[in-house]
Amino acid sequence: MADIILSAQGLTKIYRQRSGRFGFGSSQIKALDNVSLSLKQGATLAVVGESGSGKSTLARCLLQLQPLDAGEVQFEGRELGRLTGTELRGVRRHLQMVFQDPFASLNPRMKVGEIVAEGLLIHKLGNATTRRDQVLRMLQRVGLAAPDMDKYPHEFSGGQRQRIGIARALVLEPKVVVCDEPVSALDVSIQAQILLLLKELQLEMGLSYLFISHDLRVVRHMADEVMVMHRGRIVEQGEVAQVYADPQHEYTRNLLNSIPGHHRMATATT
Repeated sequence: MADIILSAQGLTKIYRQRSGRFGFGSSQIKALDNVSLSLKQGATLAVVGESGSGKSTLARCLLQLQPLDAGEVQFEGRELGRLTGTELRGVRRHLQMVFQDPFASLNPRMKVGEIVAEGLLIHKLGNATTRRDQVLRMLQRVGLAAPDMDKYPHEFSGGQRQRIGIARALVLEPKVVVCDEPVSALDVSIQAQILLLLKELQLEMGLSYLFISHDLRVVRHMADEVMVMHRGRIVEQGEVAQVYADPQHEYTRNLLNSIPGHHRMATATT
C-alpha cells in the first residue's frame, strides 16, 4: 500500500460577511465543513464539485495560503500548522500549485525565464548558472525552447502559458502539486495535450497530484481516487471506477448524469 504523503483532518473554514440593510448584521458561510482527505504517494486524488462547493478554498487551506478555523494538515507526517515560518517555507518548496488561469497567474512584466526561476531564487537554490540551466531544462521538458526564456507571457498562446505555469511549479522538484482547474480556461483541442503532459511528468518525477476540477470527463482519465464536494462537505469518495459505475449519493449521480454519454460509459465498465 502506498504511503500517505498529504493528509487533512477535520478542516473547517468559515467566511463571515456583513448583512442587513446597513451592514450591521453578519452571516457565516461554511466554505469547508469538517473535510478530511488522504493523498497517496505518486497518486492523483481528484476533488470535484460545482462552483462554490469549496474546492478552491480547500486547495488554499491545504497549502497554508489561508488560515483554518479548525482542523490540521499533515505533509509527510508533519503538521503544517505547528511549523515555524522558516520551517514552513522549507516545506512549501515541496507543495506547489498550477493555477486555473495561465495568464492571470503569470507576471506580465517578467520574462519567462525570470518567472520560472523565481521559486529557485526565493528558496535560495543554486547559483545564477545552475538556475538558468535548471529553468532551461524544465522549459524544454514542457515543450518550450531556449529562446522562450527571453519572451513575455503575452507572446504565448493559452496552452503555452499553462506550460510555463507547469514549469514554474515543477522546477522546484516538488512532491505534491495542487492542480486547480488546470485546463478549464483552455480550448478543448489543447486540454488533452496539457493533461497528457501532466501525466507524463507525474510518472517521470514521482509526483502526487491533488486535481481540482468541475469536469468529470477530465477526472475520469486523470485520477485514481475521487472526492465529491457539495456545499463545503464531502458527500462521496472512493476509487474513480467504483464511484463512476455505482455512485451512492444523489449529488454525485446528478453530476455524472450531466456528462454526455455517461450511461454508456458506465455500462461499458461494469
